[in-house]
Amino acid sequence: MHILGISGSLRRQSYNSAVLSAMQPLAPAGMEIKIADLSGIPLYNQDDEAAFPVPAQALKDAIAAADGVIIATPEYNRSIPGVLKNAIDWASRPYGQNSFAGKPALVLGVSVGSIGTAVAQSHLRQILLHLDARVIGQPELYLGPAGQLFDASWNIIDAPTKDLLSKALAELASRVGTSYASAEGITTANAMSAA
Repeated sequence: MHILGISGSLRRQSYNSAVLSAMQPLAPAGMEIKIADLSGIPLYNQDDEAAFPVPAQALKDAIAAADGVIIATPEYNRSIPGVLKNAIDWASRPYGQNSFAGKPALVLGVSVGSIGTAVAQSHLRQILLHLDARVIGQPELYLGPAGQLFDASWNIIDAPTKDLLSKALAELASRVGTSYASAEGITTANAMSAA
């Protein structure tokens, strides 16, 4: 089971990038989490869709190939960061070739406060639902205060947070399994109707 993690921050010591890395060893058996790099993706310009920039195409292909996605977002001015919205715009284009469609998606965020990413996550869920991603509603993951979650090596040291993330990953694995079952059911139904 291949999961793609996407951080909405480019900051070197980003809490949201750190939590994605910290989730890798918490993944259930059979799940592998790889983390995307958004740093080289140019600003979205529809004029460039005819010849996608290489970094944007790489992200789009990685999302399409993944069984599910995890997006960790900071909150900037009561919304998601521009770098994340830009990446989503590239991955959902051109029209009719949306890489998020049908993908199980887990949304979370880390901040210095207790629920500092709540508004950003709400906005992100709206975007992903519009793109027909299968957004996981529970558990909600408003993680913080960040200073109490990590040690100096960016390992999660807060036991309740670790348990919550493990639960969320198990739910993501379950949703991916349901996606497989649904796809197989559609294939079987189509085969029967053609027979």
